[in-house]
This record gives sequence, C-alpha cells and structure tokens, in this order.
Amino acid sequence: MTPQPQPLGLKASFGFGDRSGLATAGHVASMREAGDGIAPIFAQQSIREMTRTQRTPKNVMDDALNAMKAANWTQVSGADADHLKTPADVDVTAAVGFCFFTIDPSGNVDGECDDYSAPVLEEKFGAVKSQIDWIEQYRGKTIKLSNGTAIVFTDEAIKRCAVKYGKAIEHAVSLAKYIEEVHTKAGKPFEIELSVDETPQPTTSAEHYIIADQCRKKGMKNLVSLAPRFVGDFEKGVDFKGSLAAFEKSLSDHAAIARDVGPYKLSLHSGSDKLSIYPAFARHTKGMFHVKTAGTSYLEALRAVLHLDAKLFREIVEFSRSRYDTDRATYHVSATNESVPPASDIPDDRAMEKAYLGIWDQTPTGQGMSDPGRQILHCTFGSVLTNEKYKGLIQQILRENQAVYTELLRVHFAKHLVALKAGL
Repeated sequence: MTPQPQPLGLKASFGFGDRSGLATAGHVASMREAGDGIAPIFAQQSIREMTRTQRTPKNVMDDALNAMKAANWTQVSGADADHLKTPADVDVTAAVGFCFFTIDPSGNVDGECDDYSAPVLEEKFGAVKSQIDWIEQYRGKTIKLSNGTAIVFTDEAIKRCAVKYGKAIEHAVSLAKYIEEVHTKAGKPFEIELSVDETPQPTTSAEHYIIADQCRKKGMKNLVSLAPRFVGDFEKGVDFKGSLAAFEKSLSDHAAIARDVGPYKLSLHSGSDKLSIYPAFARHTKGMFHVKTAGTSYLEALRAVLHLDAKLFREIVEFSRSRYDTDRATYHVSATNESVPPASDIPDDRAMEKAYLGIWDQTPTGQGMSDPGRQILHCTFGSVLTNEKYKGLIQQILRENQAVYTELLRVHFAKHLVALKAGL
C-alpha cells in the first residue's frame, strides 16, 4: 500500500515538480537509483503552475499517488503546496492532503529597496516604521554565528530590512497561523517553508537573520525550511551563473543562520540543473537542505517528443518562440529569441536537441545545462500545455511511450541526486 504523504522534518529532501502528470514514474526510478539518504517530494506544484497548466490540487495529488502505487513506492514522501499566497490557496491544497506548505510573501516584498538612495530609504522607512515592532531588538547589536561570521546590525541594514521585508514578515506569519489553525482543527500534521527568494537582489545575512528570528518570535510553527535569495544568478532551466567562491562564502553564513536560529533546512528554489553548486550546497548545510525543481521535468518531456516525433517538436519550438517574450515576464532569464536559431535554421535533429535542450552525454558530471534554448521552452510551458493541439499530442506521446519518458527522467535526476550526495 502506498503511504500518504507526510511531513519530512529536517531530512535532506528533493522536490520533483510534474507539469504533465506523467513524470512521477521517472522520479521514482531516479530515487531508487541514486536517492539513498534523500527524502522525495513527488506531489509538488505551485498555484501559479496549476493555473497555467489548468490542473487542480487534486489532479496533482492523484497523479503522484497513482504513479507511486504503480511503481510500488512504499517509502516516505512529502507533498508540497508551493508558492501559496492566500488562505484560499491553503484551503484547496490542504483539502487533498498536501502537508508541506511553501509560503510566498513576494507580493509584500519591496524588491527595489537595495537601490534606494539614503534620502529615499529614509522616506520609505518613515512610511512603514509605525507598523514594525522589532526595530529596537536589533539596533546596535552584533551577532556571532556558529561559523565565526559576525553580523553587524547597522541602522542602514535594519532600515533596509524593514522596508524590503517588513510587510512580508507579517504576511508570512499571518498565513502560517492560518495553516496551523486549519491543521489543528483537522488533527493533521503539517510543516512550513518560507520563500523569500523571488527578489532581484540577494538576501543579506542580516535580513535572513531578522526574517527567521521574527517568524519564530511571532509564533510561526513548524518552520522546517527557508529559501533566501542567494548571490549569483539562478535562472530557469540552466546551471548557476556567477562566482562559485562568492556563493560558497554567502552560503556558509546562510547555513549557519539556519542552524543557529532554527534549526531549519536551507531551500534552493530554481534548483533544477544547478549541478555545479550542489556539492557545496549539501556540504555547507551539513545535509540539512531542500532542493526544489519543476520545469526541468517538462523539458525532459519535450526531449521525449523530439526523440519520438521530431516534426512535432519543431512545431512546439516555433510556437514557444512566438510566446516567449510574453511568457518570460514572470521569470528571471537572460535568453532571447535571437540567442538561438529558429527551428527552420537547424536541419539536424541532434543539433536541434543541443540548441534547445542540451545533451547530457556531453555534459560533465557535476555540471548542469547552459543552453539558452532551454529557457525559451521552460518559460512557455503554460502556453504549450494549454494549447489544445499540443497538450493533447504531448500527452498522447508520453502515455504511449511512458518507458521512454521514465528512462530520460531516471538519467536526468540521478545526475542531480549524485551531485548532491557528493557533498554529504
């Protein structure tokens, strides 16, 4: 019997997003090959993704559970209701058995704060300071972390945190208490992840400390994971861009905060294909991590389409290119239509795969993809999967050739899991 999803606590964990409803078999296969020591979340989708793919929380849960049953998966797994913003989001996901709730307060984050001049910062701070009760708790203090780093809470750092995250903290705490209330009434266990990663600038150590400290002090229960905005670029569909040395230095501090204020896991969002940083991420967090992936399983679905019906794949590429400039608006990506040739200019199917999906057998162990065409396909998943022609044809190909898709996913995610375990 397939066990129902349950909270995973502080175990190292990996989230497998599935936008087609047909990927879980491959996710299970990768876990069996390389997932020892890491707990999986097979049922995972954000409200935004459900809207774009016209799926419901029940669809997501049923597809995952049915595939787990078919694959005889009897080990523990979680279920992530991702990027929740409202009580209504909580209600519809809790009702079908989700137990890991990712709170997304990004609508209350001032993402431009780091660029404010001193006069503008003072003006913005003046508008919010009466709503914030924690300013004096940090003024003039220095906190030494367990890794030896000292966080100095300057007046400017506190003010920028208040302007940038003050309203977001209150929103997150309020939604967390609602989640607690719903599950207390139902007598069901739950856990919470807080996501503050969707900002243009990195989360500083001082900001991370204040956010976590205030969430604890204000009564956020069962916080098991927090996703800051790390230094460097975490673009969709490609490997990490930036200085690995700078990332590791910042990561060491964030991991120490997670241990000292929590303990809770550090969460890496936009985590798919970031293989070059996985060993360091696992090492600095000492195995107390969560990695979240989503769009990369959709890209492997398109790889299956390419292998089985190259003509259809080329049509999807051209349709995706026509949608890209519109669909990319909510994503952090750098690819442009000009950065990769149109399908008509790439006559060879192998070259087509390299340009738009990357080729794993040409990718060194521990390094993810960097091909810009992946971002064009990644960002346009909603347009493709809600197009009556392409949605039906993709589903048909994947269902009739499930073994092909499962094998592609097994290979794909085994690389992810192996790279993570290299740091354990």
